Amino acid sequence: MFHKAYDLEFKEGTLLEVKFRSGEVKQYDMRSLYAEYPVFRALEDRELFRSGKLQGAYGIVWNDELDIAVEEIFEKGITVRIEEVPAGLIAADAVKTARASADMSQKELAALTGIDQSDISKIERGFANPSVHTLNRIAKALGGELVISIIKTEQN
Repeated sequence: MFHKAYDLEFKEGTLLEVKFRSGEVKQYDMRSLYAEYPVFRALEDRELFRSGKLQGAYGIVWNDELDIAVEEIFEKGITVRIEEVPAGLIAADAVKTARASADMSQKELAALTGIDQSDISKIERGFANPSVHTLNRIAKALGGELVISIIKTEQN
């Protein structure tokens, strides 16, 4: 299973903090790579270090020579906390999974819903905050129904 990241923060030194769609927040010190990959020492330059960008949900890229898969961070990083995942990301994963299960392309789903394929792509990548009406149209087109549940939990 590949873990998807949705946010990246640069901490002191060469410490990264990455938020994952599972809710886990992990810290990872890039210095741990120095012995095996000396090229990462370049990240001691604070300006270069802070220039890194989350590339999709699967990697962090600084330049043509420096990048790291977020899977490495998930597996070897330290979990510092668990956070609630933004609702838009939950919807993104649900829509993408349901569409794949229906063996339907984004273009086919767009034709059935009247929603632009580019907007479906944004929803699936978590870059859109679809309305309940939009999610309902998608659910119906995929042969399902939209279910929203509120589960009361005990407060400690």
